[in-house]
Amino acid sequence: MRALWARALWANVEEVFREAAARFTLVAYFALSTVFILLFAAAVNLDVVDGALAGAKLFGKEIEMRGGKVEIDKLVLGFEMGFSAVLYLVGTFLAIFATAHLVPRLQEKGTIDLYLSRPIGRVPLLLSRYAGGLLLAAFNVAYLMVSIWLIVGIKTGVWNERFLFGGGIILFAIATLLAFAFLVGVVTSSTAVSIMTSYGLFFMASILTAHEKIAAAMSMDWGASLVHAGYWVLPKTAQLGQAIVVLVSGGTGMHRPPPPVDPWAVYGTTGLFGLLALTWACWLFSRKDF
Repeated sequence: MRALWARALWANVEEVFREAAARFTLVAYFALSTVFILLFAAAVNLDVVDGALAGAKLFGKEIEMRGGKVEIDKLVLGFEMGFSAVLYLVGTFLAIFATAHLVPRLQEKGTIDLYLSRPIGRVPLLLSRYAGGLLLAAFNVAYLMVSIWLIVGIKTGVWNERFLFGGGIILFAIATLLAFAFLVGVVTSSTAVSIMTSYGLFFMASILTAHEKIAAAMSMDWGASLVHAGYWVLPKTAQLGQAIVVLVSGGTGMHRPPPPVDPWAVYGTTGLFGLLALTWACWLFSRKDF
């Protein structure tokens, strides 16, 4: 019985990939990532001489080299810091766009009947869909990060492994936003609403990074308290992006190093938000009448 349950659970994870392939979501997902990688590879042209950068072009535009040559290690570090932030946005947005349909699709008439006929409960069913979506996103994040890392390494001979570790933070942010998208999907059964609210959460949480300044501009005390509460409740999307840059840099090569990251304030509250959102989604799904 346990083996049958495990096979049914894994079948649900595999179904996520089969659905993505059948609806061309998988093709579009990795095609967009491939286009992004190819544009990057074609746009960056570096002339490295004796371990230093003698010339560079970005999107066909010559970059002015002050002092004749630039140490390639410093250039690569600065370049990867900037691009890690771009990949954070690209990877997160593509992941939500490609996986937000998983719950609405699951709850369609006929589809949900088929899934509920399998020998697993509703909560494991929803969690297996979540695991499948997160696994799909993980493959794409790895594809993006490794490809960019290889391109930079081959062109410059500099291999910064910390750039790859930044993918873990990106996946953590995706896991949190995907949990919220699942909650919205259970409530609304709408892919569009799941995507819009997840993106809205990302930007709203980023804006609330300046919660102290926003609260100070409030004329009402309750408004200021609401802003502060929103900051602590919502995931720290902006700080996660900052954490990726700091990780990639290794704490060096930054003109203005950011203040130290409080693990609880950033990772703890963000993870707690995702856990509560996924738990709430499971509870609602287990009580929903189909």
